[in-house]
Amino acid sequence: MKNATNDDVRTVDELWVKSLVARSVLRAAHAMTTPGVDPSVRLATLMECHGSLLAACGPGSELSFADFRRQVRGDPSQLLPDGVPGWDVDELRAVDPDGHVTEDAFDIDAEQALVLRVLQKSSRVTGLISARDLDDEVAQETAFAQLCKAGNQGIYENGRTDLIRYPAGPVSELNELRLPPLIADLYEDIPYASTYRGWWFACPVCRWPMRIALRREAGRQIGVATCWHRPHQEMGAAYRFRPVQGIVPPELLPEPPPPRPSDRESVLWPDLELIPEAKPIEGYKALARGVWRYTCVPGLAELALRDRLVERGLKVELWPALDAYDLRVHVGRKRSRKKEQLRVDVKDYTSGTALAQLINAQEGDSGGAEWLVVPDHRATQVPLLSGVGEKYGLKVAAASEFGEMVCKHSGVAWS
Repeated sequence: MKNATNDDVRTVDELWVKSLVARSVLRAAHAMTTPGVDPSVRLATLMECHGSLLAACGPGSELSFADFRRQVRGDPSQLLPDGVPGWDVDELRAVDPDGHVTEDAFDIDAEQALVLRVLQKSSRVTGLISARDLDDEVAQETAFAQLCKAGNQGIYENGRTDLIRYPAGPVSELNELRLPPLIADLYEDIPYASTYRGWWFACPVCRWPMRIALRREAGRQIGVATCWHRPHQEMGAAYRFRPVQGIVPPELLPEPPPPRPSDRESVLWPDLELIPEAKPIEGYKALARGVWRYTCVPGLAELALRDRLVERGLKVELWPALDAYDLRVHVGRKRSRKKEQLRVDVKDYTSGTALAQLINAQEGDSGGAEWLVVPDHRATQVPLLSGVGEKYGLKVAAASEFGEMVCKHSGVAWS
């Protein structure tokens, strides 16, 4: 067991502060934007969040309750104490102009909390993190535990694949999925912020309910539907619709599509030609947000990379040893007697800094992966992650770069 060093203490103190601020801002933003909350409950939640924020900032903080309420919708980095660096997320806000809590705010909270849990489990920082700070385990840990319970690789692969490919749908179909009962309980009613007059739309990339907003433009009201995951929006999961009356379902019109990526990146680019149709909220459910974000979203990248490599003749194993890591890729020319096996973990983090902190906390990859692959839309994180991973023998690449590399070594074309 390693003893905590002064650097460890400083790092964990900083992580603890950032996690506490992120959690306080997220809870306060939810309290301020969720309709139908009793005013006394809303006020009590905001006061508790303000107290937590003052605890994170330490003695001498002059943030009044009124200032906290005004600032909670903005950039959470502005609420950190002096000397603590902000988050590396462009245009970070807790609440968007439509009055919804942003996916970025959810992500920085979940990602900071995960790093803290890893540090606590390492026993290097015993006593620096309270049990209360770590009680709120994200729902995907329950999902993984239930999938692993049978101890059967085939059952695990089938269940996790179903979880990724069906993050929402009619209850009658969800009941037929190959999932343990406790995981089935993670499907909930369609989130209120994703509904319009009893209808919802599935993102064409991830199939989770898209966020809905009504705006006024040029004196007219228009509806907007976009995926909660910003990279999916930027791929083209962004639509408009004309508000309707009665029981008529609204019809989506796509926003102008983004430019197609290069040949190399186009291999993993999703097909968005089909425009999502309105579905009734009655009789439909969707996975809890945490499971969707940290199981389904990165899982799409895992399955897409596996599928494209298999199509090109490579052998790829999913989640070996009940998810010790994500992919085992067999690399080498077709007639080679002995092929190299690459152990790969796929991560899709909004904050590259939080992922770098996780690598440090785990001293590499906890499951023994030698490659860390990020989706192409996280390619700007590669230099930072490569610098951190090098200390632990962990190589880093964007998904298309990795796919092209292993195809080249196997004597086949990637694109």
